[in-house]
Amino acid sequence: MVKNTNNGEKACKAIYDRIVAKGKSKKPALIVMCNKLLKQVFAVAKSGLPYDENYRSTLVKN
Repeated sequence: MVKNTNNGEKACKAIYDRIVAKGKSKKPALIVMCNKLLKQVFAVAKSGLPYDENYRSTLVKN
């Protein structure tokens, strides 16, 4: 389980828990989580817009 989580990290914890529940070990789950965070950081830096945790891409069908 991910330690030291707060409200801003719910999405990361959910991803981590989902991957571990599938039977993966903790280290690959952390790597997946880190990759997701890096993609978000680069997207925010590239766009220049502030981070919005409720953002949903118009390209992704929900």
